[in-house]
Amino acid sequence: MTNVPPQYAWLAKLDPLPRMVAEGLKLLGTVETPGPKSNPTIMSWREEIKKSGGVNVDGYSADSVPWCGLLMAVLAVRAGKAPPRYPLWALNWSGFGQPGNQPCLGDVLTFVRSGGGHVALYIAEDKAAYHVLGGNQSDSVSITRIDKKRLNSVRRPTVQFAPAPTAIPYVVAASGKLSTNEA
Repeated sequence: MTNVPPQYAWLAKLDPLPRMVAEGLKLLGTVETPGPKSNPTIMSWREEIKKSGGVNVDGYSADSVPWCGLLMAVLAVRAGKAPPRYPLWALNWSGFGQPGNQPCLGDVLTFVRSGGGHVALYIAEDKAAYHVLGGNQSDSVSITRIDKKRLNSVRRPTVQFAPAPTAIPYVVAASGKLSTNEA
């Protein structure tokens, strides 16, 4: 967990982590390539998802295309969960798993934004914002703050066994600016 920002270092002490969070932390710091080229790592996720079967990632041709749903799909697949059939549309994640109320570590949150939506994993919260791990946040896999008023849905990944005991809400200090557009 070398890329974890210092204010989230407490995540290293949690054991076990929800599987999607553990997979997401491995990818922190992945950035899209500026200009006409694309980051081969991000593009490989498209191929990984296509091989998982039944998931449509048609239309994803470059890392300049919003990729928050692509990241969530690769995290779901790596954690042994089935992503939505059309995972690139962030708000399609509103049907993933089971409905949740109070977000907990590892829940999939969808948000509304001008021109569409955004999907990311709940890490923690402060009074005004959710701290979420997601893709296409400042063109990277990062943890950022998103205004609670933008929340569209809370979805809890379906589990075969009891969820990780660490899958609870976490309250942290507000640090960093609020993200206003993840496209």
